[in-house]
Amino acid sequence: MKRETFGSRLGFLLVSAGCAIGIGNVWKFPYVAGQNGGGVFVLFYLLFLLIMGVPVLTMELAVGRASRKSAVKAYKTLEKPGSRWHIHGWFCLAGCYLLMMYYTTVSGWMMGYFFKFLTGGFEGVAGSQTADVFAAMLASPGEMAGWMAVTVLAGFLICSLGLQSGLERITKYMMGALLLLIVVLTVNSILLPGSSEGLKFYLLPDFSHASDVGLGKVITAAMNQSFFTLSLGIAAMEIFGSYMSDEHTLTGEAVRICGLDTFVAITSGLIIFPACFSFGIQPDSGPSLIFITLPQVFINMPGGQIWGTLFFLFMTFASFTTVLAVFENLLSSCIDNFGWSRKKATIINCLFLLFASLPCVLGYNIWSDLRLIGGRDVLDSEDFLVSNLLLPLGSLVYLLFCTSRWGWGFDKYLAEANKGQGVHMPRIFKRYFQFVLPVLILVILVQGLI
Repeated sequence: MKRETFGSRLGFLLVSAGCAIGIGNVWKFPYVAGQNGGGVFVLFYLLFLLIMGVPVLTMELAVGRASRKSAVKAYKTLEKPGSRWHIHGWFCLAGCYLLMMYYTTVSGWMMGYFFKFLTGGFEGVAGSQTADVFAAMLASPGEMAGWMAVTVLAGFLICSLGLQSGLERITKYMMGALLLLIVVLTVNSILLPGSSEGLKFYLLPDFSHASDVGLGKVITAAMNQSFFTLSLGIAAMEIFGSYMSDEHTLTGEAVRICGLDTFVAITSGLIIFPACFSFGIQPDSGPSLIFITLPQVFINMPGGQIWGTLFFLFMTFASFTTVLAVFENLLSSCIDNFGWSRKKATIINCLFLLFASLPCVLGYNIWSDLRLIGGRDVLDSEDFLVSNLLLPLGSLVYLLFCTSRWGWGFDKYLAEANKGQGVHMPRIFKRYFQFVLPVLILVILVQGLI
C-alpha cells in the first residue's frame, strides 16, 4: 500500500504545529512566565527552544521521513540488524494512548465551557461562583463523559476520512480560525482599561524579580517549558515526518513549527495578563486559571458572553488539533503494525479510548478517593507518566539513536535532516548533540521524577 502524504507544505506545518500547540501553551506558559520574571523567562525559553527543542524535533522528523513508517516499523527499518531500538516504538504507542486517556477529558472540558458561554450558562453567575460551576462539572460523571465521548467520536470520524481529506483539511480550517481568534482576543485584552500593568508584568524583563525567584530556578523553568511544549519523545511528531516530502530541510521546518507554537504560547499571555490586571484579578496557574479565574474576568467584561465564547472556542481548537494529530498516530501505527484497514483501526481505537478515558472522568467524582502515583488522582498520575517519564526518556532515546554509532548514526541523520531546500543543520553541532544535549535532557528527566 502506497504511503499517504500531505497535500501541501502548509498542511504539514499546520498539522505539526497543531499537535504541538495544546492546552499547556495557554494555561501553563503565561503563568510560569509571570512567576519567573516575565521577559527574562521568555528570553531563556526561546534560547532553550533553539538549542534543545529544534534539534530533537528534527531527529524525530528525520526518523519518520527516512523510514516512511510509524514508530515501531521506523526503528526496524533504520536500526542495525540484531539491535532492539524498535522496542521504544511500542513505548511511544503506549504513551500516545496514555496521553489521550486524559487529554480527551480536558478537551471535553473546553468544549463544554464553550457551549456554556454560547448558550448563556454564565448569566446570573457572580464572579465568586465560577469555582462552583467548575466543581459542579467535575462532580457530574454524565456531563464529563458526554463531552469526552463527543471529543473521541468527532476526532476519529475526521481521521477516518484519511490524511488529506480528514486530518489535513479540517486542521487547516481549525488552525486558521485559532490564529484569527488569538489575534482578536489579544487586541481586545490590550485595549481594556488598565491593561498596561498586565503587559508590563508579563513582557518587561524584571531582573530583580528573577533574582528574587533565583536565576537558577528561572533557567530551569524555561528549560522545562521549552522542552515539554513540543510533545517530543512519544512519536507524536515522528508520524508527520513519515508523511512529509523531501523538498525542504527538517531544520527549517522545525523552526517554523516552533515559531507557530511559540506565537500561540506568548500571545496567550497577552490575552490573559492584561485582562486579569484590568479587572484586578490575580492570575492563577493550571486548570483554575482557565475554568475559574478567566470566567470571572469575562463575567465582569462588557460583552463578556461573546468574549468568553470566543476564548473557549479558541481553547477547543487548541486542544482538538492535538487530539486529531495523536489519533492519526494511533491509526497509522495500527495500520503499519497489524495490517488493519483505516476503517478497522478507527473502530477499534475509538471503542478502546471511549472506555480507557473513563477512569480519568470518574477520578473526579465516583472514584474521587482513588489516589495512585505519589498520592495523585487519576488524571495527574496519567500526566505524570507521560510528561515526567515517557517524553524526556523517549526524547533521549531518539537523540541517542540519531547520534550514536550503535543506532542510526549521526551521518545518516544529518543527511536526512539536510535533504531539500532551506536551513541546514551544521555538522559542527555533532559533539554538542552527542555529549551536552543528553545531559540537559537527563537533568529534565531527573527533576521531573524528583
